[in-house]
Amino acid sequence: DARNGVVEQTRRHAAVAALLRVPHVVLAVNKMDLVDYAEPVFAAIAEEFTTYASELGVPEITAIPISALAGDNVVEPSANMDWYGGPTVLEHLETVPVSHDLTACHARFPVQYVIRPQTAEHPDYRGYAGQIAAGAFRVGEEITVLPSGKTSTITGIDALGESVDIAWAPQSVTIRLADDIDISRGDLLAPVGDAPATSQDVEATVCHVADQPLSVGQRVLLKHTTRTVKAIVKDIPSRLTLDDLSQHPNPGQLVANDIGRVVVRTAEPLALDSYADSRRTGSFLLIDPADGTTLAAGMAGESFATTKAVAAVDEEEGWDF
Repeated sequence: DARNGVVEQTRRHAAVAALLRVPHVVLAVNKMDLVDYAEPVFAAIAEEFTTYASELGVPEITAIPISALAGDNVVEPSANMDWYGGPTVLEHLETVPVSHDLTACHARFPVQYVIRPQTAEHPDYRGYAGQIAAGAFRVGEEITVLPSGKTSTITGIDALGESVDIAWAPQSVTIRLADDIDISRGDLLAPVGDAPATSQDVEATVCHVADQPLSVGQRVLLKHTTRTVKAIVKDIPSRLTLDDLSQHPNPGQLVANDIGRVVVRTAEPLALDSYADSRRTGSFLLIDPADGTTLAAGMAGESFATTKAVAAVDEEEGWDF
């Protein structure tokens, strides 16, 4: 809103976009008609937001002055703002590159279902069904099963009722292996030598979305790809202050709309990538085990690049797992 400028909600949306690694952000400054289409008003808002979002690490910001009510710069250029020489909203959306090549990422395959028909026609068939989260898998490739660490070789890939030599994200396929390994829903297949580390200690940035707070010591469920495990919130080292991007140390809890760093201890090892490397295998949900409410969405690894340092926090003892 051109009358109000950059408000808390604007800052929060910018922070969430930065956390999600959104590469292109559009700042649509609306209701320019209510400020007499004044260029200085738009310029001041654009400069303030660009400075703020840049500190969060947003790589590209396009500011467009508009009036949604009058249609100015939405589809057609505005005669009321001849001082603006950039694209309209529609022009920008039609030309901005939005493709994301999942096949260029590290190959990851979360197992969703184990297929064992045990029929007369297929007495020994064992296949692992799911959607390829990233990268590509090939027949003959050596893979590691996580979190067990066991290895095998891909002997077949079935997709859409046909056998194929290669499959890539985001195809849904069934993978067959040379060895009879104990694999179940939630396990992750990755190439030998290019597998994520497994750990029970998850450090991440979370966006808290529930009405009830998320507190240190709270028991939760952590859902990562097709795997759900019990977990406990060991520590909340910091909460982001939206006004100046400083980190408030040791808040004790996060409430609705808060963004903060957490340390979660899981009952079983998880194979997580950094969210910066893989959105699918670097993200997770924290869930209330009592009623299934989603408490927070988490991004593993480093958060956005801010200019404020997080205060040092002592390691807390007393894991329950």
